[in-house]
Amino acid sequence: MDILPLVETLGETHTALILGLLTGVLFGFSAQRSAFCLRAATVEFARGRMGTRVSVWLLTFSTAIFWVQGAQMLGLMRASDARMMAVTGSWSGAIIGGLMFGAGMVLARGCSGRLLVLAATGNLRSVVSGLIFAVVAQMSLHGWLAPLRNNLAALWVTPGGKNVDLLAALHLPDATGLVFGAGLAVFAIFVSLRNRISARVLVFASGVGFAVAVGWISTFALAQVAFDPVQIESATFTGPSANMLMFFLEENPVIEFDIGLVPGVFFGAFLSALLRGELIFQGFQDADNMKRAMIGAAMMGFGGMLAGGCAIGAGVTGGSIFVATAWLALFCMWIGAMATDILIDQPGHHAPSFT
Repeated sequence: MDILPLVETLGETHTALILGLLTGVLFGFSAQRSAFCLRAATVEFARGRMGTRVSVWLLTFSTAIFWVQGAQMLGLMRASDARMMAVTGSWSGAIIGGLMFGAGMVLARGCSGRLLVLAATGNLRSVVSGLIFAVVAQMSLHGWLAPLRNNLAALWVTPGGKNVDLLAALHLPDATGLVFGAGLAVFAIFVSLRNRISARVLVFASGVGFAVAVGWISTFALAQVAFDPVQIESATFTGPSANMLMFFLEENPVIEFDIGLVPGVFFGAFLSALLRGELIFQGFQDADNMKRAMIGAAMMGFGGMLAGGCAIGAGVTGGSIFVATAWLALFCMWIGAMATDILIDQPGHHAPSFT
């Protein structure tokens, strides 16, 4: 992927911004069309079903792995260069943060990425929850909650100053990730066909996974030609939400991939909803519903930062390059979400849904 002409024309920082914007638009448009949502998938699974929500999530997850691992085999990216692989990981952060994030997304009726997509369609509940999520994430990164996050993350860390590559740790062949992604995609298609999911939804669910690959490939390509160090990253919403918040508060904000990603997702989802006539203003049903969403958003903000990523950042983006702590965080998100649904929502089955 030759982006040198673009870098020479726009400069490194603005190129990163454009790459983030393009990745975000693809992600947002596809996520809105497919109703991709980890929270919905975990709730469906907790209630004993392998229905449409699980099918969409499996297809997104599997295609992200397939495209990213395929790109790596073609030399279009290197997982070892990704920031989340190159820095020390936290087992304790993945466990505690993952459980908190999973519980929070059930309370808030959507993970951070899903809240952003819904906010673009006129869901004012998601706007409020998303702002709280961003503020708490920033507090956990550099504010009052940062010492607590650091202490919890330091309880149990990965050795050697870097994260653990699951494929390398298990001494598996290089093609294992690609084969695993393809096999999981076949299973996802089988489940989808059993649930009679339309071809359109299948395409857009795969588009979400493809957007993750686009992010990895494009930032890796930029890093190869940039004079200054460039983070190799892809779609995630905990850190970028915090950075986006500070972008509007700082006098000289940093322009990078994150700053293009968040508005890109919003615009892509807005465009999709506009074309389908699905722009509808919605608010909180009552005070209890609002308190629940606010608590859930705060839990996601702290939990996502502690876990090293959100349901997208750790669950799909980190999972696609087989970061060990990302897989652990994803597992704990499922456990936290399912437990919260069983304990809080299932007895009455009356709680409203954001999806």
